[in-house]
Amino acid sequence: MQYFVTGATGFIGKRLVKKLLERKGAVVHFLIRKESAGKVEALREYWGVSAARAIPVHGDLTAKKLGVSAEDIKKLKGQIDHLYHLAAVYDLSADEESQIAVNVEGTRYTVEFSKTIDAGHFHHVSSIAAAGLYEGVFREDMFEEAENYEHPYFMTKHESEKIVRKECKVPWTVFRPAMVVGDSTTGEMDKIDGPYYFFKLIQRMRQLLPPWMPAVGLEGGRINIVPVDFVVDALDVISHKTSIAKKCFHLVDPVGYRVGDVLDIFSRAAHAPKMNLFVNAALLGFIPRGVKKSLMALAPVRRVRNAIMADLGLPEDMLTFVNYPTRFDCRETLAALKGSGVECPNLKDYAWRVWDYWERHLDPDLHIDRSLRGTVNGKVVLITGGSSGIGLAAAHKFAEAGAITIICGRDQDKLDEACKEASAKGYHFIAYPADIADMADCDRFVQTLIANHGSVDFLINNAGRSIRRAIEASYDRFHDFERTMQLNYFGCLRVTMGFLPGMVAKRKGHVVNISSIGVLTNAPRFSAYVASKSALDAWTRCASSEFADQGITFTTINMPLVRTPMIAPTNLYNNVPTLSPEEAADLVAQACIFKSVRIATRLGIAGQVLHALLPRVAQIAMNTSFRMFPDSSAAKGAKPGDKPVKQTLSPEAVALQQMMRGIHF
Repeated sequence: MQYFVTGATGFIGKRLVKKLLERKGAVVHFLIRKESAGKVEALREYWGVSAARAIPVHGDLTAKKLGVSAEDIKKLKGQIDHLYHLAAVYDLSADEESQIAVNVEGTRYTVEFSKTIDAGHFHHVSSIAAAGLYEGVFREDMFEEAENYEHPYFMTKHESEKIVRKECKVPWTVFRPAMVVGDSTTGEMDKIDGPYYFFKLIQRMRQLLPPWMPAVGLEGGRINIVPVDFVVDALDVISHKTSIAKKCFHLVDPVGYRVGDVLDIFSRAAHAPKMNLFVNAALLGFIPRGVKKSLMALAPVRRVRNAIMADLGLPEDMLTFVNYPTRFDCRETLAALKGSGVECPNLKDYAWRVWDYWERHLDPDLHIDRSLRGTVNGKVVLITGGSSGIGLAAAHKFAEAGAITIICGRDQDKLDEACKEASAKGYHFIAYPADIADMADCDRFVQTLIANHGSVDFLINNAGRSIRRAIEASYDRFHDFERTMQLNYFGCLRVTMGFLPGMVAKRKGHVVNISSIGVLTNAPRFSAYVASKSALDAWTRCASSEFADQGITFTTINMPLVRTPMIAPTNLYNNVPTLSPEEAADLVAQACIFKSVRIATRLGIAGQVLHALLPRVAQIAMNTSFRMFPDSSAAKGAKPGDKPVKQTLSPEAVALQQMMRGIHF
């Protein structure tokens, strides 16, 4: 038995050829472009056959007689028992011109070629898309009844099948596979298509929500999904039967699922929140078309929609088909497959394999360099307050990753020591003395860096001052609020605004502001500190909105308690779980890699939610902790040489310490 196959290098075609070659003595001739000749050996290896059984035929689907030479046509004439036409554009987002060239004209040339070589039977692998958006059940004997196929993909699939039906001079059979996904036994797939477009959304849900949390899904029309191995096995069995001329077979799942069911099945396979409540997408149809058109005419609405679609990897036309209205009868296929052992497996039984393969091989994030080196190598990174604590730990990470790492601080001796430490580890810092609380010195420092380095790519606003003192102990210490605001807010803004023009000119730059968990929890005894950081957070939100279209991004890190020199005066923190500077530096690195809008701990977010939903309860809880933990000796006015007063905590306070990891008391 001799075969000729177009699209033999494609996802379905490659597997069909392998299946055909399992037949004793089978020889497959396959169309391939001359420039793809280098793929032949790998294909033969995949098929497990010699050159005598897998024979390349050089040509071009978009040329008359498929661009096959007269010599090859002569060799093939009268020798081909079955010709399988699988070559096509299966991409919804492909442009109309390329789809017409391949799907329509390519089919016409293949039909003419089948007559030229006197093929025994022409097998056209079409698609259920040939039915268009038919309302109701589409039978295998239906074709002219197709409707609403204006979309280029549907139109070209319908037109190509029409060419076979009207112009093919040799016996023909049409196969209409449903939406093809990965192998039901291995999950293997070669591209993102169909339901795969929603996998990123499911993955995001899993990252944000626990699997037990009920989720709202989208209910829509019915979607028919089949694994590639079923399509190949069914093609092989049916195409070798007699009495199939001028017939059509739907290679579909006899069950079929609604869009919401499919999303729920894959959510379960991904261990993401299960969709227990569904919103019917058909409701969107009640919105007048004029209203929808008017909304999409608004630039902000378009930008938000496009950003969401791009972030989730959804093609422009995907939502158009959520309310897919067609179901497919497949009684002819079931009858032809009876007794063969070939049947479509249940999606619930193999969805986990499809998901697993996607997450391991096709997830777009796998192909993005998410390493710190890939993000900052060769880039200029400025870390204020980089001579100790979080700033120094972050500086080591960035320098080790290949960044041009600049640190600044008030103490020249500390800067020199930091540089020596870096040199001992095989990299170096560039250190500048600067007092961020002094506006004139900020300006001098910024101009020096611009003159020496052009600008900065990543700005880490880490320099800060923390004061832990109750308000009632601060009546005569208004300068606490002034100096905290001067450094944490005004100094940070002065530096940031000094570098923003350079970032705007390059249309890229990232700013990381080290804020505090206290901003989310409204921590008592930290009114000066929290107020200054809250001001910075508010400014950052405004700046993020203003610069969103200029390539400049901002991250706020609501940092939990970190064991740095800043907290040393408070002895009670000796018993409080804290992050190490290195762990805090990991959050800074994460902010630069992923450019998240905000990074916060679950405890901080819980505190913010509590203040928003139950403000009185939150106040009582924080007041209780306020009364449990006294001011430190330093806050009470103790001098540096004074003997420290031992602070005794109640059992309740000790227990609360251990429960509330990282919160500022």
